[in-house]
Amino acid sequence: MNIPTPAPVTVAPVAVAPVEIAAPSAMNPRTRMLLQAPILPTLLRMAWPNVIIMFAQAATGLIETFWVGKLGTDALAGVALVFPGVMLMQMISAGALGGGISSAIARALGGGRREEADALVLHAIVINVLLGACFAGAVLIWGRPLYSAMGGEGGSLEAALIYSNIVFGGNILLWVMNGLASAIRGTGNMLFPALVICVGAMLLVPVSPLLIFGLGPIPAMGIAGGGIALVLFYIGGTAVLGWYILSGRNIAHLRIAPLRWSLAREILRVGAVAAVSSIQTNLTIGLTTALAGMAAGPQAVAGFGTAARLEYLLVPLVFGLGGPLVALVGTNVGAGQRERALRVAWIGASIAALLCEIIGVSAALAPEAWLRLFGDDPRMIAVGSAYLRAVGPFYGFFGFGLALYFASQGAGRLLWPLLVGLARMILAVGGGWIALELTGSLAAMFVVVGLALAVYGAGIAFAIWMGAWFTGLPARR
Repeated sequence: MNIPTPAPVTVAPVAVAPVEIAAPSAMNPRTRMLLQAPILPTLLRMAWPNVIIMFAQAATGLIETFWVGKLGTDALAGVALVFPGVMLMQMISAGALGGGISSAIARALGGGRREEADALVLHAIVINVLLGACFAGAVLIWGRPLYSAMGGEGGSLEAALIYSNIVFGGNILLWVMNGLASAIRGTGNMLFPALVICVGAMLLVPVSPLLIFGLGPIPAMGIAGGGIALVLFYIGGTAVLGWYILSGRNIAHLRIAPLRWSLAREILRVGAVAAVSSIQTNLTIGLTTALAGMAAGPQAVAGFGTAARLEYLLVPLVFGLGGPLVALVGTNVGAGQRERALRVAWIGASIAALLCEIIGVSAALAPEAWLRLFGDDPRMIAVGSAYLRAVGPFYGFFGFGLALYFASQGAGRLLWPLLVGLARMILAVGGGWIALELTGSLAAMFVVVGLALAVYGAGIAFAIWMGAWFTGLPARR
């Protein structure tokens, strides 16, 4: 489980010369921990609640898929068409722009600029409301041609539109919820957002089937019920996270003040570039899903989409490490501690690679154990199994590269991760299409998709090793 060719992007260099920071006695204990505590224990202590929060958030989509799958192949294919868009919203709002929010707040706190950190919370909320509304409007207006282009037709297309209109109708709430969580994570507090999202996911387990199938006075709403349950989850998460910040319990407070472009730029110069990377990831999945659909029909879309969902599940796993990496790297870069920031990145990426490789190899060895959770159509099982056998062994590369991408958010340097992500997209989509044209085999296309993951992980690692964070990309001595 992590899309358009952007114009050349230049990310403004982060000031990494030693800066004047608060004296140790005046520094918040959590900030001091990020700057001074042993790296591995600190990373793991911060990561475990964040892993939980992201798994819980990803589980909301899996819960939906599990219950919707009981409605038949058309409903399952419909959700598979919408799922890349839903994950795109989660990845941009939590991982991309969320990383920009956490990075800006972490660097402000690392440099002892408390008032700036407070002001960034307000800017984060305003930016998330505007972007959430823009994405929602686009999908609500152009959903039908979008899902048709991805291979939707007949019953699967109508199911996709019903689900999509409800989920994207509540899209602003998703964005605000993730923006608030990112403002909390930027202070190094991973636990409270984890608790909020986990409780919400637990409540979704009974609410989703209740609304889908009905019980007593509650009518069966079908696939629409799944979408409504997801929006209720967004409402609850937004309310509780907002209360936590407004109560003054967060290190970075929400203060009403005039909006300033300089502060919005601190978020967007990392978050906007990271958003392009998230779009690349989801466009890669969406376009390869379309290739599978054109080659083998709706059953292939269901099989490919269900198998690729495991790759999406890797994103929250790595983000569990990525959230702490943004805070740790950002705080240390803000304080001018370059070498410690790099050590944090390599340690975090190695852990992510190991975890993702274990999952990938397990899925390649026993793909049906995953696929049969969502359906038993023979064609769906066959296509999904071929995908996991070919792509699963490359998941370690994906985890390594994605963790370094999050670390690069903390450093405020995302140009090279963006370029490498573009290379991955071109290889997976263009190379996959060529493989299909030459062989007519989905299995050959899946091998190319796996090789593209290897390019992604190795390429980002090479750029950072060569010094891209601090000096561009000089010849390494």
